[in-house]
Amino acid sequence: MSPFRWDVLLVGFVLAVPVLALGLRGDLSTEEMMTRLLWCLGAGWAAVALLRYAITPRTPAKPAPRPRVVMPTAAHADDEQD
Repeated sequence: MSPFRWDVLLVGFVLAVPVLALGLRGDLSTEEMMTRLLWCLGAGWAAVALLRYAITPRTPAKPAPRPRVVMPTAAHADDEQD
């Protein structure tokens, strides 16, 4: 799964809003803010990957094969009566 999908970018942006606010307020330097923004993108990728894994339906297991039942035919019935 690409880290540049729209859903990953959207979740990453939502996670980055507090980091951007701290950067605009002056609590974080530009270098710290950019480092934390990359972590927000990584966390967004992980969150979307986990969510996609959780909602993907499982493939049903194949049922066990039924045992073959061999029915006696008319030819075999004649042999057994003799």
